[in-house]
This record gives sequence, C-alpha cells and structure tokens, in this order.
Amino acid sequence: MELQHADQQRQHWRRLIAQEVLTDLDLLSLVRLCGVRDLVAFALGSFIGDIHRFASPAKLVSYFGLHPAFDDSGASSWRGGIGGHGRQDVRCLLIEAAQSILRCSKGPLAQWGKRLLGRKGSIQLVVGAMARKLTVAVWYLMMGHWTPLEEIDASLHIKVGKILCRVGPSGFEKLGTTRQAFREQVHQSLMNGRVYVLDPSKTFVAQARG
Repeated sequence: MELQHADQQRQHWRRLIAQEVLTDLDLLSLVRLCGVRDLVAFALGSFIGDIHRFASPAKLVSYFGLHPAFDDSGASSWRGGIGGHGRQDVRCLLIEAAQSILRCSKGPLAQWGKRLLGRKGSIQLVVGAMARKLTVAVWYLMMGHWTPLEEIDASLHIKVGKILCRVGPSGFEKLGTTRQAFREQVHQSLMNGRVYVLDPSKTFVAQARG
C-alpha cells in the first residue's frame, strides 16, 4: 500500500509539472531544445530563476558544475572530469539529456558529439561537453537570443504528445479543456514562443572565478 501510494504521488506531481511546463511560455520554450522535456525544463526554470543572475553562459555552466576539473597546483596542470561542485541534481538531468541526444538525435549537437567521440573515445567526456553546449543554449534562449520557429517538426510533435500524456484525462478535466484543444493551444504557444538555434561549433571563453 505504501508503494502504491508513493507511485500515485509521483504520478500526481509529474502531471502537475507537465501542466506547468505546457502552460508557461518560458518553460515551453525550453522544451523546443533537443533533449529537453518537461522534467528538465521545469528543473531548469526552478533552479535558474532570473537568468540575469548569470552574466554569461560560463556562469551558468559553472553553477551547474559542468566545467571540467582543473588542477595546476603541482608541476603540471590537467583537466579531468566534471563534478564535485555545482547543482548535482540539475547536472544529472542535463547529462541524461545529452546521452539521449547522442543516442537518438540526428541534429547538429548529436553530430558534433559523435565527431568528438571519434576523436576522444570517452563517452563520459563527450556527454559532459554536450551538456555544456546545451546549457549555453539554455542561457541564450532565456536571455532572449532567439529566432522564430517556422514549423513544428515531427520530433517536437512527438515530444509534446508525450508531455500531454503526462497530463492525462483527469488533468484535462481539471483544466476544463480537451486533449485536442489543449494540444492546439500548446502548438500555438510554441509558434509564438522562442527558440535558440544551437551551433555546436561555436565556443565561448570561460571567465576566471572570482
């Protein structure tokens, strides 16, 4: 009975998260990024808050602890893996998003990651680098650097459908609408929202920590 109650609570909160993302234009805009679905978008919106707290993409990357470790205390310096600082909870979600992109996507970030994997041969290094690129795209998108969305492609259509499934019949009933009507409303919000076209080949200079 306790397990059943816990599962019901989990489904309840996931439904509310899906509803919040679908009805909030800023969170819905994040869903347009490859690899970002309702849970990741909600977590990003919750922990970032006012994006102007972060003066540059590097600040947001550092906040999530996605910078490679760097040690120059000895005779030589080296760069290691990520971790040990920053928001581990959100970092894990971004790493999972990067893994999903690398497995399933054919977009620019996935192609960039596959080329990097061919050169470096380390999946951990590659997904960490892809998560950093994704975080940079989130910063630019939330700061208002965006381009209009011309059409809702098949992958975004499927993603929205999966989030709508999270809402469920009871959720639509509480919202006083039908699934089809709500889908059309979400699609209209997507077309009026914001999208940042990620160019993985671009780099940014990480600022020194003060």
